[in-house]
Amino acid sequence: MSVPASAASPTAPAASVVDSAHVLSLARDVLSTEATAITTLAARLGPPFVAAVELILNCGGRVVVSGIGKSGHIARKLAATLASTGTPAFFVHPAEASHGDLGMITPADVVVMLSNSGESDELLLLTPHLKRQGAKIVALTGNEQSSIALAADVHLDTAVDGEAGPLGLAPTASTTAMLALGDALALVLLDARGFSVEDFARSHPGGPIGRRLLTRVRDVMVSGSALPIVATDATLGDAVVTMSGKGMGMTAVADAEGCVVGIFTDGDLRRCFARVRDLASVGVADFMTRNPRTIGPESLAIDCVELMEQTPKVTVLLVIDDARRLVGALHLHDLFRARVV
Repeated sequence: MSVPASAASPTAPAASVVDSAHVLSLARDVLSTEATAITTLAARLGPPFVAAVELILNCGGRVVVSGIGKSGHIARKLAATLASTGTPAFFVHPAEASHGDLGMITPADVVVMLSNSGESDELLLLTPHLKRQGAKIVALTGNEQSSIALAADVHLDTAVDGEAGPLGLAPTASTTAMLALGDALALVLLDARGFSVEDFARSHPGGPIGRRLLTRVRDVMVSGSALPIVATDATLGDAVVTMSGKGMGMTAVADAEGCVVGIFTDGDLRRCFARVRDLASVGVADFMTRNPRTIGPESLAIDCVELMEQTPKVTVLLVIDDARRLVGALHLHDLFRARVV
């Protein structure tokens, strides 16, 4: 049976011709509309925003954020931002809440509801149950006379003049306003709690900020039997054997009490070749670098980078305790492996 040519070889759709000027003009209009929504929102902030901050700040439980549709996506983001900036929070889907997840919410919680219309059925169904059990409600809506706004303990007005785009229907400016107001709420709470850079790092241990602000020298240094160290009466030959065995390109030189008196590096070895023929005949103390750069084990690993970059540049730091006893050594490569730099 033969196959019609049109069926065997479907014709590819014709490529659309894009009007560059129109595309850029429309895109700029969208951005302008959303920027205006945020600017207008900022000018409208007042006592209700302060009331919302006080309510959440004095919350004995957690912040529960909920929304449906596009507002639901913004609600998920708000919950994540709150949680990562010092305000314990989580997202609850309003439809799931009506089928059991309402049990996740306690009387001590504050529920933040997001709905541009303020009439979302899924959220409206929850309000009497939440109020009956004693949870407080903060609503972000675009209609201050809506059912959700009137039921809330605090209402934050996110109304916009219109949505962006040629149809003006898709949630754009309204969701941008909600997103921006949610960020403002989270960051004002961050400031009110005295949430520090260190606190932020503890909430983000897997990111570069967390690694830089949480990783201590003791976490990445070489110590114990892997630590290259020779006594002050060791020969150059002893130092070379230790350096070769430990693979750090250096050896620390310490006295009988274990206190650092110097460091002998590959560079020191190269410089003494022209002067020494028998490595076993001279002491390492005659060629070591005295008063080497050191750091404490509790220092941040990122601080090692600044010490290493000082002139002359070094790639290894000796780690000492308060009595100047050697407890470890840190190579630049260790910082790279720990992804501190």
